[in-house]
Amino acid sequence: MSDETEFEGLRERLTKQSEDTFGKLAEDLLANPLVSGAVARAFEAREKATAAQEATFAALNIPTAADIERLTRRVRSVSQRLEGIEDGIDRVDERVSALAAGPGLDQRLEAIEDHLGTITRELAALRKSLPGATEPMP
Repeated sequence: MSDETEFEGLRERLTKQSEDTFGKLAEDLLANPLVSGAVARAFEAREKATAAQEATFAALNIPTAADIERLTRRVRSVSQRLEGIEDGIDRVDERVSALAAGPGLDQRLEAIEDHLGTITRELAALRKSLPGATEPMP
């Protein structure tokens, strides 16, 4: 057990010393104007190369990765909107089916027609009973 504890302690010390050493090395490198200048120039060269690549792709009418990513986002957006529309159509279809399959729809329509016929006959009888009324006004 003590060997294991000693090993863990040694490993922790080595890890800490390694981290400290690498941290100091990184700080020293970043503090060195020659290294920081080289890193800055490398990033500038990378940006210029990327811009040249995009210009070349545009001239050849070849889509860049950014173009494809934009297109992918648009397709996803359209797909989500289409799914929403499909869901809405499904809900409307379910409601229409429920109304059409509802009990007594035909009976209700016939009752409404009968009631309208009764109202029409009563209006005609009232019109005839009025003095001087011959035809309904348009």
